[in-house]
Amino acid sequence: MSKADWVFQLNDDPRAIQRKLGEGITTSIFPGENVMLSVVRIAPHSAGSIHSHPEEQWGVLLEGKCTRIQNGEEIEAVAGEFWCTPGGISHGVRTGAEGAVVLDIFSPPRAEYRKSGEGFGDAKVQKG
Repeated sequence: MSKADWVFQLNDDPRAIQRKLGEGITTSIFPGENVMLSVVRIAPHSAGSIHSHPEEQWGVLLEGKCTRIQNGEEIEAVAGEFWCTPGGISHGVRTGAEGAVVLDIFSPPRAEYRKSGEGFGDAKVQKG
């Protein structure tokens, strides 16, 4: 019996939009009308660029460990913890020996994430 078309899978759902956010960081995106979900897989010893965007972003650490960087503060996070990032706030993530899986929730949806590609789209990325 197949599932209804409104039921999705966190792992390998063929309907997800795929993006490579950086070396060792990929995401599967599920856009809605008012909210967007992004399942981010971060390999061990990887780091995402510090960036900001106007959309509000919530993140849930589903698996592993990571360092969440937000507005210059660095917090060690473990599976089960989650955070809120208001629009316009600089943020990023890095992993150590253990990778991580993060569920990001954006509101409103990020327009540039409605198609596959690479990078953080129109986000403002901090240099160096």
